[in-house]
Amino acid sequence: MELARNFAKAFWSPYVWLPPNITWSDIEPTPENKYANYRHLPYSLLIAFALLLLRYTLERLVFAPFGRSLGIKLSRAKKADPNPVLEKAYNGKKWKQKQITALAKQTDWTERQVERWLRLRRAQDKPSTLTKFCENSWRCSYYIYSFIFGLYVLWDKQWLWDINHCYYNYPFHPVSDDVWWYFMVSMGFYWSLSISQFFDVKHKDFWQMFIHHIATIALMIFSWVGNLARMGSLVLLVHDCADIFLEAAKMAKYAKYQKLCDFIFVIFTVLWIVTRMGVYPFWIIYSTSIEAPKIVPMFPAYYIFNALLSLLLVLHAFWTYLILKIAYNALNAGQMEGDIRSDSSEEISEELNGAATNNVNRNSKPVARQKQN
Repeated sequence: MELARNFAKAFWSPYVWLPPNITWSDIEPTPENKYANYRHLPYSLLIAFALLLLRYTLERLVFAPFGRSLGIKLSRAKKADPNPVLEKAYNGKKWKQKQITALAKQTDWTERQVERWLRLRRAQDKPSTLTKFCENSWRCSYYIYSFIFGLYVLWDKQWLWDINHCYYNYPFHPVSDDVWWYFMVSMGFYWSLSISQFFDVKHKDFWQMFIHHIATIALMIFSWVGNLARMGSLVLLVHDCADIFLEAAKMAKYAKYQKLCDFIFVIFTVLWIVTRMGVYPFWIIYSTSIEAPKIVPMFPAYYIFNALLSLLLVLHAFWTYLILKIAYNALNAGQMEGDIRSDSSEEISEELNGAATNNVNRNSKPVARQKQN
């Protein structure tokens, strides 16, 4: 118990979290000064579960009927013939030739029959097009809301127009009610993504996306506890913009509106590069790395905050490479013939080789995938 108290005391030391000569009592929330309150962070988890409930309600009552009205069916792949030996060896992955040969001998089948069984069995595990359409519809709807609400909240805030206001008089930055809601709902959404990711359509960049969600949550927690909500709100706004078109392009692809998908994909690609590889590094990270030290004395937590921002940039660069690869293949193929983020590592490989796939982030996230987010 004593060890835990000493650890907590060291962890929450003002020397770590706040600029020199500032203590926690200096930014304790009061009725007059509503500073960010770390005790409010658990609200984001409650909001996450509320968002999950809202999502599954909308998918069932709105998105699925809408998808069916567009001609998207809840079709399932043809089932593989029952085979206890093959089923026991099945693990969802592609078998090596050595395994196929051994299983063919055990079942008295030809290797070609075993390979066909594996293809059919793996196809059974893939979600239907309607399921994927509903998933993308939810994320598209959320990003539209989040971007519009973010603009509404920040439009009259000084730091949107002059980023140095994120540092002037820091850390004495009260948090208004609208910024509180914007922050908490956004954090709740990323918590919900971290949870639902294990049940949603599996993408090739599963772990990159998981790291992205956790890094984003950690970044928001750091910015909230350290009273850096102003900078955190700008990061959120920059991220939401392109994601709208990523999810919309996927929806168009699943509904077989190929020309619309191609058009939206072009918009997405331009917005992604402008916001994630332009505005984000050259406005936000430049400001936190170059301008901030000129205005605010640096402290340990700020370096961690900046490191998390840089980690997101690394992920952006990875997804940008995928997007440009998809765009290149699309130009050669004449259309987007892949789903930006394939449902499995093998699928994305097949799609990229076949024509053009849309594989990227959803989130923070790339693009119109024709066959995973």
